[in-house]
Amino acid sequence: MAPPRLIARHLAHPRGVFGRFVGGLMNRYNGRMNRFALELLGAGSSDRVVEIGFGGGVTLAPLLESAAHVTAVDRSRDVVEWARARFRTMVDDGRAEFRVGEVEALPLESEQFHKACSVNTVYFWRSLPEGAREIRRVLRKDGLLALGFLPGEAMARLGYPEDIFSFRAVDDIRNALKQAGFGVVEVHRPGPDTAWVVIVAK
Repeated sequence: MAPPRLIARHLAHPRGVFGRFVGGLMNRYNGRMNRFALELLGAGSSDRVVEIGFGGGVTLAPLLESAAHVTAVDRSRDVVEWARARFRTMVDDGRAEFRVGEVEALPLESEQFHKACSVNTVYFWRSLPEGAREIRRVLRKDGLLALGFLPGEAMARLGYPEDIFSFRAVDDIRNALKQAGFGVVEVHRPGPDTAWVVIVAK
């Protein structure tokens, strides 16, 4: 079942106290997808990782436990401020950085990350090709991306509002990643009946 419109708007751009509440709900609801994406990402102790569109922030703690450094970008200034406060010690120690930004114009230098992840964000990208190119740009040449999402056909069946969510087909995302320069693009599901997917690109 699709979320009510008020919640859907905060999924796209969390703001204020209610946005924080929605982020907590989604952390629980999307826990399995996030865990699967992190498993496929396989961040190690020497990896610099970027997360794009971290929302409720459920993946930040496990990433910070496993990676050498984590940079996280979100278009919601409120979300970024919450993360900076929550992980103040990590920020002060130079192990974490949180920035406001959009996937189509990431405020990051080129080729500085070993791995990138983004879960449940592609519905809100303005441009698949631009987003894919930007992620490819900030990754090192041998970098890896884990990208989790619910395909458009499943969203349509569940009745998600098309004026808030852009429905994305798996093939469209795979093609955008290949055109951006990813040589290997694989689609993973934890089970044959799982509606959502995690794409691994490298």
